[in-house]
Parts: sequence; C-alpha cells; structure tokens
Amino acid sequence: MARRTITKLIDDIDGSEADETMTFAFDGVQYEIDLSAANAEKMRKAFGPYIDAASKVGRGSIFRGPGMIARGAAGRAPVRNDRSNRDRNNTIREWAASKGIKVSDRGRIKQEIVDQFDAEHNGAKTAVVPAQATGRQPAFSG
Repeated sequence: MARRTITKLIDDIDGSEADETMTFAFDGVQYEIDLSAANAEKMRKAFGPYIDAASKVGRGSIFRGPGMIARGAAGRAPVRNDRSNRDRNNTIREWAASKGIKVSDRGRIKQEIVDQFDAEHNGAKTAVVPAQATGRQPAFSG
C-alpha cells in the first residue's frame, strides 16, 4: 500500500495558506508561528524598531527555519550562560558598585566596564570608563 503525506502550513493569524514558520523568543519563552508572506512582513515591520534598538545576545541552533528574529546556523551550539559566567558577572557588578560605576543588577554589562575590570585585575596601570557609562566624569584607576 502506498501512502503520501502532504503537510500544508496554515497561517495562525488569518487561516490562509502560510508561506513560512517564524521562530522568535520573548521574555525567555520561544515561539513558532506559521504565517503567510503578508503577515510575516507585518510581523517583521512591527518588530523592526525593537530589533534595531536591541543588543544581540547570540544565535543558537534552537532557533531554526526561515524565522526573522533569530535564525540559527545549522549545527551551531546555543549561547551558554554557565555558572562561571554568572559568577564573573556578579564579581564585576560588585567591583563596579565599589567604584561608584552604575551597572544594572541584571542583563548585559557594558563592554567598557568589563574592560576596565579586566585592566585593573590584570595589572594594567590605567583604565578609562566613558562618562556616559557612569553618568559622571571618567574614572581612572591604577
């Protein structure tokens, strides 16, 4: 007995025939949605300003398909956020607080703050944090 299975994508918004499956993440949760070309374009336009203003944090293999927000390369490992990275970030935050440098309790630490921490803890004599990172005049250490 021969059998042929045909999979047809249906647009999750309006029920029309879908052209692609889009994958995205929001508030730590991943989503997939099947959309027609028109609805996919609407989604890209709606997310555009947020994507333009956001910082990329990585593109892991968990994001697959022709999605607009996070298309991962096949076989590429997801970005790791292991315990040692969290410990290092906590150490940098504590150090920054002791120096009067403003840094958020969560999220990405600005690279110039990480660079200043590394310079101070690797024997460098001088490191500069731009005024916009601290909200005050540049600080020098060493």
